[in-house]
Amino acid sequence: MQPHAEHSFIAYASAMLGLLSLLAVLCFHFPELLTSREFRAVYSEQFARRLLLVGMVAAFVLGTLAVMRGRSRRVALLGVGSATLAVLLGGTNVRFDAIGQTPWSLGMDWFVLSLFFSALVFVPLERYLGQRRMSPLRPGWRTDLAYFFVGHVLVQFILILVTAWTSTIAGLAAFPALKDAIQALPVWAQFLLAVFVADLAQATLHRTYHNTPWLWRFHAVHHSSRAMDWLAGSRMHLVEIVLTRSFVLLPLLVLGFSQPAVNAYVILVGLQAVLAHANLGLRFGWLEYVLVLPRYHHWHHARHPDYLDANYAIHLPLVDMLMGTFRLPKDGSWPEEYGVMKLETVPRGILHQHLMPFRRRKHYDEYED
Repeated sequence: MQPHAEHSFIAYASAMLGLLSLLAVLCFHFPELLTSREFRAVYSEQFARRLLLVGMVAAFVLGTLAVMRGRSRRVALLGVGSATLAVLLGGTNVRFDAIGQTPWSLGMDWFVLSLFFSALVFVPLERYLGQRRMSPLRPGWRTDLAYFFVGHVLVQFILILVTAWTSTIAGLAAFPALKDAIQALPVWAQFLLAVFVADLAQATLHRTYHNTPWLWRFHAVHHSSRAMDWLAGSRMHLVEIVLTRSFVLLPLLVLGFSQPAVNAYVILVGLQAVLAHANLGLRFGWLEYVLVLPRYHHWHHARHPDYLDANYAIHLPLVDMLMGTFRLPKDGSWPEEYGVMKLETVPRGILHQHLMPFRRRKHYDEYED
């Protein structure tokens, strides 16, 4: 990483922390509308306030340091200004009464905490253990961050859409004997079985995306990223998010897996989806044939004709072995290039990419190259 890129990153880190602090303060002011009831149960109010304080202080310190070094001053001032506004709006001293119930809410708290901790963990890891020497501010990061924002903030709406029809279909499909047999298993065994069943469903749908032209136009958005890191996995069309989560959740509901087993699987999905896309050059040896790890999934994203129909699993390479789509170079090599084969078929930017599947247009002048 060049010195100017590193200084720029300090400024952008300040801007991120300042803006996240401001969003966190807004969450304290409007908890019914901006925070999700399910996620509020995961963390405490005291924890959120302490984290907010850390974020504001770090935004001030990093922003001031970037300004003194003369790198990306406007970005650094955005961080300092956002943190200042967060303080003026009450900072950690905002008080609120009992949080009331609303028919819907945004997952702003989920976005703030997820982005903070994901960046805290993966930015240093990719800096020192990355397969490629690449700045976090690589080309296309703004688009992927926009996807990260939309996917997290709209989490409750996505959940409503997914559960609305999957629960209905699951209710119509009655297999009481099979459900009883699965629920008689210990939770850990249910979890392992759920991982296999869900990954088989996911991989089947995933392959269908690649081999059905009109579905590929939605999935091509995910493959359009020209760089692979922890943020790149967020680039998914909302239609694909709803379809994939529904298709994966449906067999788990139909077969009657217990809620603890399903919850454990949901946690695994979140962790492995980020890990599989991460820019981590570690060699895992035989474990690469047991679990889907970065090199395995990176080859699925390779801009290479030999890997257009390969590595659809997101958890278990065994699923690809059963489907006949397992591909992994034995020499430990990584892809040289990522992205769709025809770059001009996917436009640049989250708005144009969401409209793209519904347009007749096949080529665009503005695309990621």
